[in-house]
Amino acid sequence: MPHRTLAPVFAGLRAGLHVLFGGLLALVVVRVLLTNAPVIALLLAGVLGVLYLAGIALSRAGRAGAGVAWLAALTVVWAALVWLVPEAAYLVFPLFFLYLHLLPGAAGPVAVVATTALTIAAFAVHGGLTVGGVVGPVVGAGVALLIGLGYAALERRAAEREALMSELIATRDRLAAAEREQGVLAERARLAREIHDTVAQGLSSIQMLLYAAERADATGPGIGHVRLARRAAADGLAETRRFIRELTPPSLDSGLGAALDRLAEGWGAREGVAVTLEVSGELSLPMDAQTALLRVAQGALANVAQHARAGRVGIRLDRSGDTVRLEITDDGAGFDPRAAERTASATDSFGLRAMSERVDQLDGRLDVVSAPGAGTTITVTLPVGAP
Repeated sequence: MPHRTLAPVFAGLRAGLHVLFGGLLALVVVRVLLTNAPVIALLLAGVLGVLYLAGIALSRAGRAGAGVAWLAALTVVWAALVWLVPEAAYLVFPLFFLYLHLLPGAAGPVAVVATTALTIAAFAVHGGLTVGGVVGPVVGAGVALLIGLGYAALERRAAEREALMSELIATRDRLAAAEREQGVLAERARLAREIHDTVAQGLSSIQMLLYAAERADATGPGIGHVRLARRAAADGLAETRRFIRELTPPSLDSGLGAALDRLAEGWGAREGVAVTLEVSGELSLPMDAQTALLRVAQGALANVAQHARAGRVGIRLDRSGDTVRLEITDDGAGFDPRAAERTASATDSFGLRAMSERVDQLDGRLDVVSAPGAGTTITVTLPVGAP
């Protein structure tokens, strides 16, 4: 939302200008009614008032482009009126502020000087050239110029303050997002420790006890069930350790490229699969984008290990402008993505769905290209803003 703390000041100045113009115009109308001024003077005063109200309506409608034409029409009517009614010369004072506000560059001060000369000439025509008839308009023009310059400086300061406020708000939002991300990472790390210290340790103990029972009575009648239970405990322990690895990604302190390098090296050595990593482009990415891409890479490699039976895996990370692209390709067994989507209970389908949901949270796109026997390519595209 806008933080225009000086907006009431500007609104008060505009309201004061309107009141001043209306009061001076009323003075002119009274002067016309109390003297033998021509009827056309009253008509010109009415036209001047209608024009001024029309300018206010145009300003509120946001049609600032018509301001110069409106001001020109207002000046012509005022000039005609001032030759008929000398008191109309006082209306030049609010006109000064309109010139300085609406006319660009030096046109405003030039218009002030020109109308000041016209006012002095009108006073000379009506009552002769006097000191007051010259000094009054000149002093009024000088005061208007000083106030106009002060108003312009105040408006510039307000614009600078607004820009600074917007920057501070944006910085605050970024800090809040970073704090939320750090909170999420801390909670994930806590869950990983809890799972490691409870579930993983329990499964490890169960596996060792079943192994000891198997060795102690290798020919017993229930040995088949013991072996089956031990294998189930081993599978559960392996799956739990995979969860722990996913909850605690490699450190992103050195950037996403370094984290992917460590992930690829560790996974390739553990699974016995050749992994190549290619990183290009400026990778100064937001933390949420780095985390999401790293999670997607972990999930994709987990699917490769579980289903693909691949011999080679390629990871490519590339940034171009305000978009980052992660591509993971394997030469494994492949699958039918549409069939996997229909089989919601399949493990690979769940993994792909989890990746898609994570990417959708960042307004990104996940593309899967695969076919049975033709390997799989997973491509993630995320908008990350300007470098």
